[in-house]
Amino acid sequence: MKYVIDSMVFLGSALMVYNIVCFVRFGRFVRGRKSWDRGDMILLVPTVLLVFFLAGYLFIGLFGKPDIIMAGILFGGSIFVFVMGRMLSDIVRRLTENEHLEAELLAVEEGERAKTSFLASISHEMRTPMNVILGMDTLALKNPDLSPQTRDQLEKIGYSAVHLKGLIDNLLDLQEMEAGTLIIRKEPFSMREALEQVDAVISVMCREKGLAYETSFAAGVMRHYSGDSAQLKRVLINLLDNAVKFTDAPGRVRFTVDLEKEEDTCTELRFTVSDTGIGIDEEFLPKLFLPFVQEDSSFTNRYGGTGTGLAAAHRMVTGMGGRIEAASKKGEGSTFVVILPFMPLPEEDQPEPEHGDEKEDGQLILSGCRILIVEDLAENAEIVSDLLELEGAVSVRAENGLAGVELFRKSAPYEYDAILMDLRMPVMDGLEAAERIRAMQRPDAGSVPIIALTANAYESDIRNSLNAGMNEHLSKPIDADRLYAELNKWIHTARRE
Repeated sequence: MKYVIDSMVFLGSALMVYNIVCFVRFGRFVRGRKSWDRGDMILLVPTVLLVFFLAGYLFIGLFGKPDIIMAGILFGGSIFVFVMGRMLSDIVRRLTENEHLEAELLAVEEGERAKTSFLASISHEMRTPMNVILGMDTLALKNPDLSPQTRDQLEKIGYSAVHLKGLIDNLLDLQEMEAGTLIIRKEPFSMREALEQVDAVISVMCREKGLAYETSFAAGVMRHYSGDSAQLKRVLINLLDNAVKFTDAPGRVRFTVDLEKEEDTCTELRFTVSDTGIGIDEEFLPKLFLPFVQEDSSFTNRYGGTGTGLAAAHRMVTGMGGRIEAASKKGEGSTFVVILPFMPLPEEDQPEPEHGDEKEDGQLILSGCRILIVEDLAENAEIVSDLLELEGAVSVRAENGLAGVELFRKSAPYEYDAILMDLRMPVMDGLEAAERIRAMQRPDAGSVPIIALTANAYESDIRNSLNAGMNEHLSKPIDADRLYAELNKWIHTARRE
């Protein structure tokens, strides 16, 4: 029995030594935390008490005559402190793991912020010179005295610049979809107009490459719907651009639109893009919609591309509540099918055509209009001014937001029919300038159309523009036809008010 009692006392003592070491480590951990700044002495209290307990254990074991009850109490005390120590160790471990997770999360968030900032900056910096290239190209093509060779060269310059713009847009869309900030709009639009715009772009591409281009649009789809026409056109152009890119002459690209399912509240449309191009290996099909992934890197040298078009199309289709499927055979071609839901608009809810959208008897669209251009870069302002002049408008330029506010303040009421506003400018940006104009106490401050014309192309930029009181947000490079259409629409809307 004495051997059992002595074993319990000395094992309890040894366990108490281990407990003291654990509490010392715990105290060091707590003192090392940034939130711990005072009261270090309180961390020593448990350790000092445990040292006294240890001394008592040893004294009783060496000089006392403990019985089985006292030995059990001493050993049980050590076990209790040991359990408490393990609990503290577990707390330390979990706190450390949480700190590491928080640090990793902060690092990821910081990386995402840096990536977003970089993409926004590089997009703005690339769109600005592209605006000059496309703007000058558009103006040059207006010259009726161009030789056929020069006109052909200018058209190819424009096509290449538009293609580069599409690559930038795909990168931005992927970034916004990853961040969950891409907004799918539900606005009235004409399916006929959307398909005609897509058809106009792709027919030129096929003609340039020597491909046969076939289209078939079911009569029942040509109506007005509620949905995001801009994203729809982006999806279709991405798919058709891929078809053209990977098809050699004399190949064929075919684009059809049919009714998949028709109901009063929801109509599903089936968009089919097929080609007779190089095709895709069946084993690669599961990876087809992953970003920055291509079946064969050698294709990049031959056909170009970055592996972003299909990934962006897939995510946009999913975001619009649809689905996309692909079928292909190596060397025979590919077929992509997109099924998207749209809400059909009844006849009474369909938008009426805007007055004055078309020229009549040689009349210019913006004849007699006076436009205020707020733009810090002289070359960009010159391009916009020249484009406006082609349609009969007169323009005045302000070199920054503050100068634009002052020009509008000093002008007579209704002197300006519209304002084209850049966003990134020195002295005062376009958002603040728009807010100041809207806040002015004059009859035209609330009605004058203000249209953002900027290289900032994120959905958040669009929201910021609209929240600042602007009527529309157009991104650079400038699409001359859309610029004319938006100016015409908003100017006539303001005049009717």
